[in-house]
Amino acid sequence: MYHFTALVTCLAILFYFFTAIQVSRARVAFGIKAPATSGHPDFERVFRVQMNTLEWMPILLPSLWLFAIYIGDAFAAVLGLVWIAGRVLYMTGYSQAAAKRGRGFAIQALAATILWAGALGAIVWRLIQAS
Repeated sequence: MYHFTALVTCLAILFYFFTAIQVSRARVAFGIKAPATSGHPDFERVFRVQMNTLEWMPILLPSLWLFAIYIGDAFAAVLGLVWIAGRVLYMTGYSQAAAKRGRGFAIQALAATILWAGALGAIVWRLIQAS
């Protein structure tokens, strides 16, 4: 069973939902009516946090689950939590200034890369061992 990975998946989805709520609040605060996605720099940064999170979800989620299946649930979950922590840092940094998003971005990108590379390596290893 992959309970830890499932829990982290739910947390990642919850974080994404939170970013969607932040965009809705920013629309009201800055008077940006849908479907507009620009008009005030503070709104645009909140919007980009949500969109960038969405852009990374299809990289994170399959990598997280493949890593859990081929390597281990607990280790995958820890890396998933690191990804979420990186996204939180990205969000808090970017909400202050675009230049402050780098550290959070790097952390989440590294966590996702480790998950993907670990899963790929484990899959290839098993294929080689099965031959």
